[in-house]
Amino acid sequence: MKRIAVAGFQHETNTFAPTLASFSEFEEADSWPELLSGDDVIDVLSGVNISITGFVDAATAAGGYEIIPLLWCSAEPSSYVTTDAFERISRMILDGIRGAGDLDGIYLDLHGAMVTEDHEDAEGELLRRIRELTGPDMPIAVSFDLHANVTPEIVDHASSLNIFRTYPHIDLADTGARAFTSLQHLLTQGQLYKAFRQVPFLVPLTSQHTGSEPCRSLYASLEQVMGETFVFADIAMGFPPADIFHCGPSIVAYAESQEAAEIAAEDLLQSFLDAEGLFEDRLISPEAAVAEAAAHKGSKPVVIADAQDNPGAGASSDTTGLLHALVQGNAQGAVLALLDDAQIAKKAQELGVAAEFSASLGGRSGQEGQHPFEGRFRVETLGNGEFTFTGDMFGGITANLGPMAVLRVLDTPADVRVVVGSTRCQCLDQAIFRHVGIEPAAQRIVAVKSSVHFRADFESMADRILVVVAPGAHPCRLDNLKYYKLRSGVRLGPGGPVHE
Repeated sequence: MKRIAVAGFQHETNTFAPTLASFSEFEEADSWPELLSGDDVIDVLSGVNISITGFVDAATAAGGYEIIPLLWCSAEPSSYVTTDAFERISRMILDGIRGAGDLDGIYLDLHGAMVTEDHEDAEGELLRRIRELTGPDMPIAVSFDLHANVTPEIVDHASSLNIFRTYPHIDLADTGARAFTSLQHLLTQGQLYKAFRQVPFLVPLTSQHTGSEPCRSLYASLEQVMGETFVFADIAMGFPPADIFHCGPSIVAYAESQEAAEIAAEDLLQSFLDAEGLFEDRLISPEAAVAEAAAHKGSKPVVIADAQDNPGAGASSDTTGLLHALVQGNAQGAVLALLDDAQIAKKAQELGVAAEFSASLGGRSGQEGQHPFEGRFRVETLGNGEFTFTGDMFGGITANLGPMAVLRVLDTPADVRVVVGSTRCQCLDQAIFRHVGIEPAAQRIVAVKSSVHFRADFESMADRILVVVAPGAHPCRLDNLKYYKLRSGVRLGPGGPVHE
């Protein structure tokens, strides 16, 4: 039996966001389970679309592998991970490796865009420490999120990298299974040669949708890389709201010869460069989106994505720019989710269904120029925030979002409701609405605080999708950002200005 230690440590860091990720954020259950250790890693995550589950299932199906689960944890995207959180969790992983006995390999389910108060490249630092412990010959397979900011140090320390190929991310388990294939090859056939290329321009998340061009074709080309010998390549689109030296898209390739790896990486880089002019920016103002949605005559809803207040990219999920636009634009049949305001959710729970009250809703994160929505509201329905996700991304995972409420905005001719929650959670699953008694397909306008992930569960029910640039801490217009640590010569967006 080959003995494989497995662990996961997940965070996507938006260095422009207002709040840090402390150790308690990794301990808590939210849209993902709480911090897990030992056998709970496998038991709790069994059947879930997550990379570590895909890896374990593939290893079990192959036979001949003993899996030693160490730890798995995740925190909602935010600003920097605190030094305390990074050191404590890293120590748990390292202590687990030390205590696991003789190992044949290690698999790590990481994100690839974690930044801590002390380390720009947190995954690279974790891998460095593991390498220091295990030595240079231990096979270490890693899976990454599509938005990873891959660094030379990561490529150096990892024996192989496999990266999501879909955005929305519906291939998490598939990526873990591919990581097992990579580790299996390392264990049975020996070293893989590596090639790494960095793309000289950033791509905003709203242009990274793999169901649209040019990403559709770029990712489709990955299937053509496999040759007669073992070779594979992956693309990381990068996470642009991270002011670090190595922010941006990149390409990794692995093969049984250095020449084959270099050819695969160089071909993909050229395809990426050729596609630069094809990346589109279809962002519009919230006022224009509301007017367009109001004029729409189709039978299905119009979905409006509040992309810059996406908590899945580290934003606060409490800005009210789109809410103001819906009310001022006299929107009818409109519902917005998920606005994070634990204080108002608690008040609604205390007052009960049908109660009417005045309140300052949202805008509590302290971002410059952001203010609450002042109004009167009626409590329509309540929820405890505990439900099961049903969409392709999170399906089967139990949510723990705390007290929730549906509030109708009063004293206006607009017909607007707001789903208020107590825990930041990207609105990427229709179950969020259904938990509080709202059927999304029956609405005229569905506003979601999400950039792209919502498409996995909402696109099929919508006549139109509009993406807006309402205020929020996830900037989608990259040329407006002030980068201080980004390496010089990188263009701020496809065809954008060059960072100096």
